[in-house]
Amino acid sequence: MCYPFIGVILVKATMDKQVAYLEFLNRERNFRHHRYNDELNELEMIKNGNLEAVGAAKRMLLAGTSGHLSDDPVKNRLYLNICHITLCTRFAIEGGMDSEKAFTASDLFIQRCDRAKTLEELTTLHTEVTEYFTKQVAAVKKADVFSKPVIQCMEYIDTHLHESIVVGELAKTVKLNESYLSTLFKRQVGVSVTDYVIAKRMEAAENMLRFSDFTLSEISDILHFSSYSHFARTFRKYYGTSPKRYRDENWQKNAMSRQK
Repeated sequence: MCYPFIGVILVKATMDKQVAYLEFLNRERNFRHHRYNDELNELEMIKNGNLEAVGAAKRMLLAGTSGHLSDDPVKNRLYLNICHITLCTRFAIEGGMDSEKAFTASDLFIQRCDRAKTLEELTTLHTEVTEYFTKQVAAVKKADVFSKPVIQCMEYIDTHLHESIVVGELAKTVKLNESYLSTLFKRQVGVSVTDYVIAKRMEAAENMLRFSDFTLSEISDILHFSSYSHFARTFRKYYGTSPKRYRDENWQKNAMSRQK
């Protein structure tokens, strides 16, 4: 009598042994894949149209922790690029990008990767992929919602959270009267410039508490708060808990997800 399921069990047992052996070799070589949360952080930035994703993706690629898929360096980078394109496509669609446009761009990027001959070409394409999908999501989120001066202000704020941001400087940047800009921004965005800046700093703080190794004081300094106590009060107002407790609770959740 034939028992087809026996073959499945044998294949599974063989695979388990191969995985265990490769894990052993990786430990011996002091190699470890990047953390799942690091990858998720980068993909969430793409989904949110945050161009910090470009730098994060490049750092992760060049760190050499994305995986060993081929002994041939060029093929290895090619396969990693294809994985990256696939993930970027899905998260960009979740962020609001038209699915047909996203899948078409995915096809074109994979075709370009297939024609690439060097690591340098593939590295450049990896960065181009991240930037393209992130910008597409950002454009979708802003299209037909905000006027050009307001979009310029929002982009400036997003890239200057580590600095002092005042309405007067923003008004000079977009060449508008300060009072008019304040009125225009509040009418279109729904909050004042000051409140928007604080909200974006809180988003950045939450992200850093979940995914970075910066200390609480370092996060406070990076986001240009006058003191840690000011940062902690503001964070509690937004999230109903202290930065330390938020980090501790989310670290436990992330640790549990990694064990599953």
